[in-house]
Amino acid sequence: MLAIESSCDETAAAVVESGRRVRASIVASQVDLHARYGGVVPEVASRQHLLKIRPVIEEALKRAGCTLDDIDAVAATRGPGLAGALLVGYNAGKAIAYGRNLPFLGVNHLEGHVYANWLIEGPEPRFPALCLVVSGGHTDLVLMRGHGQYERLGGTRDDAAGEAFDKVGRLLGLPFPGGPHVAKQAELGGPSALSLPRAWMHGTFDFSFSGLKTAVLHTVREGRFDTPTIAWEFQEAVVDVLAGKTSRLSRELGVAEVLVAGGVASNTRLREELRSRCPVPVRIPPPEYCTDNAAMIGAAAGFRLALGQRSPLDEDIFTTNDWDEASRFAPAAAAGV
Repeated sequence: MLAIESSCDETAAAVVESGRRVRASIVASQVDLHARYGGVVPEVASRQHLLKIRPVIEEALKRAGCTLDDIDAVAATRGPGLAGALLVGYNAGKAIAYGRNLPFLGVNHLEGHVYANWLIEGPEPRFPALCLVVSGGHTDLVLMRGHGQYERLGGTRDDAAGEAFDKVGRLLGLPFPGGPHVAKQAELGGPSALSLPRAWMHGTFDFSFSGLKTAVLHTVREGRFDTPTIAWEFQEAVVDVLAGKTSRLSRELGVAEVLVAGGVASNTRLREELRSRCPVPVRIPPPEYCTDNAAMIGAAAGFRLALGQRSPLDEDIFTTNDWDEASRFAPAAAAGV
């Protein structure tokens, strides 16, 4: 499977066997390019994808020790994401599939993040599984009953967890992207008189981080606490809610495993708390498969291909957070896998 990912500011390609073995994974990051703006500029990202898409694909094939003649199918991220960025990778994938007369699969980016858990060596994840997807654009709790069968049980009502990390990083004067720098500063902090709010959204499994972000803004303006102290308390507030709701829902549902996915899954503190609180095994991909990459797209596509699924070449991208779209392929067929 040749897989392509271009939903935001990484141009990525990978060669994946049977949805589990990564032969090659190449990611061309645009972080340095967007750092001067303090965030991703969609038009700049799209133009950079145009420049990088071909050499990234060629490098992935080279690293995998194969050519397009060895490829059995092509996959690309269909959405959600930035429209202009998605169009570059999606159309490149469709063009290769059409030109080589190969099966093509459009993959939901969020589903791809979940399937990064199938790239971990050892036994496959067990169903039913509770998926916590935490990234710069998404924070969702999803019940996965089988391949292609998803039910979204909760999600953010405003900022995603990763977005909150990045915005707080900016408030603290840290480099872009703020998330990793906030985590590093938190390692230098510890408990103090500072107490930031947790939005528990009682009665739901939804999340809200906008109030926490505003509380950080006021704390910074007051000037009573240093950066490590604020970073530590902010991270504790986010992790407390994420781990607390995930562990409670996993217990109520009686799932077999918890699958964690998305860029924020790289956060060490979150990993520790989830594994400590959840009553079932917690599976988290290595950091290189938590952030945006094409290997996860190849993993998801590999299982869809095994189900006999294909995407029409006249199908367009989508940009909204839509788990129903990820479940649109024959649930009855998926249940038999």
